Amino acid sequence: MDIDNKSIKPYGDTLNDGSMQLSFTLPLPKGAHSTEVARRFVAQMGMNEVEVVLSNDIGEGFTFFVVYAKTSQTIDSTQVHVQEIVSKKWSREVCNEKIDEYFHRKVTVVGACIGEDAHTVGIDAIMNMKGYNGHYGLERYKGFKAINLGAQVTPEILLKKAVELNADAILVSQIVTQRDIHIQNLTEFVELADTSGIRKNTILIAGGPRIDNGLALELGYDAGFGRGSFADDVASYIIQELHRRLTGA
Repeated sequence: MDIDNKSIKPYGDTLNDGSMQLSFTLPLPKGAHSTEVARRFVAQMGMNEVEVVLSNDIGEGFTFFVVYAKTSQTIDSTQVHVQEIVSKKWSREVCNEKIDEYFHRKVTVVGACIGEDAHTVGIDAIMNMKGYNGHYGLERYKGFKAINLGAQVTPEILLKKAVELNADAILVSQIVTQRDIHIQNLTEFVELADTSGIRKNTILIAGGPRIDNGLALELGYDAGFGRGSFADDVASYIIQELHRRLTGA
């Protein structure tokens, strides 16, 4: 099938028909009035063939809507460039084998959620033994020595622990993003790391739902992992990047 990547639209029933599904909540009670408000709201966004297919009362004068509509807007996908992480994804078993083959020792990783951020869901998903969604965390990898410092850790304490353990990689997690506090925290840590002189031999990784590889690189990290990332993604990258630095390959 020939597709013009310079002019693509969402796909529903037929290629480039512009069909989209939107979901949102309005501060109005469920009824004919709120349904019409939802329809007109989507129409004002430049959409056509707008159809409200679901409205659910979610209590206290709020209604959740699902709306189908079509757009005439197109996008030139050839002009969209993303800085992807270049590494193969290996299974936990392969990661352990590669660590034995490449390093003949355990790879040490220290991680924490820094600043006032008290959310550990991200760092726990990568580090803790049980992991997340069927992907075991680094603690379950026999080739890793994984130290999870938890949440609300100051950049200074995280760096001190990493230096103390001669860490191969440091994972910095940020969940809270109000007023771009995650940018401030991530920048503060990378500046401390630069000053300490550990950058040559230590991989710095940033992670969180609002973080991607492009942002992480911009802030001075070696890689960034966002939504949809699991421990095996991070483990594979650390092993391959560490091996590349040691061998110059």
